Amino acid sequence: MNPNSGNLTWHQSNVTRQDRQKRNRHKSCTLWFTGLSGSGKSTLSFSVERELFARNIATYVLDGDNIRHGLNRDLGFSSGDRKENLRRVGEVSKLFVDAGHIVLASFVSPDENDRLMVREMFRPDEYIEIFVKCSLEECEKRDPKGLYKKARNGQIENFTGISAKYDIPRTPELIIDTEQLTVEQSVASVLQYLEERNYLTSC
Repeated sequence: MNPNSGNLTWHQSNVTRQDRQKRNRHKSCTLWFTGLSGSGKSTLSFSVERELFARNIATYVLDGDNIRHGLNRDLGFSSGDRKENLRRVGEVSKLFVDAGHIVLASFVSPDENDRLMVREMFRPDEYIEIFVKCSLEECEKRDPKGLYKKARNGQIENFTGISAKYDIPRTPELIIDTEQLTVEQSVASVLQYLEERNYLTSC
């Protein structure tokens, strides 16, 4: 709780979310990509962003590593810091949605309760949880950053999948199995989901 919250006032913009969506000719929402490190979240989110951009959709990726370079560089990887990391990202995502964007948030976000916390920040149609499914064995084989090797050697503490748990999403809106689908097929699945629910059409 902000100790100064009693002295703060939310200033309502004269431009509404609906105004922005109407001008953009599409709805705004948050696509929340969750999964183990190495599952393909970043690759998928940036690939979806490119396709949306090509369709003149206002979009932006909030990537876990990128956010920790700046906005959240003061946070570590304790359960409390992970929760705060996601809370901040959720709040930033809300601003993007209010601005009429489709924001793609790519975060391991291993705790079900933390993901629920973020979900509850949004209206039901503004939050789409995408479970990027990939077995721990395959993620370790890929190990693009060498993190699993370091975790196995005890060089990284509280590493999800090795020394910290990952809660498999109970009711995600979409599951993308990157062991079975190519990047192109995965992107197509996300776009199909959005198209079928009219997120990409004029408001």
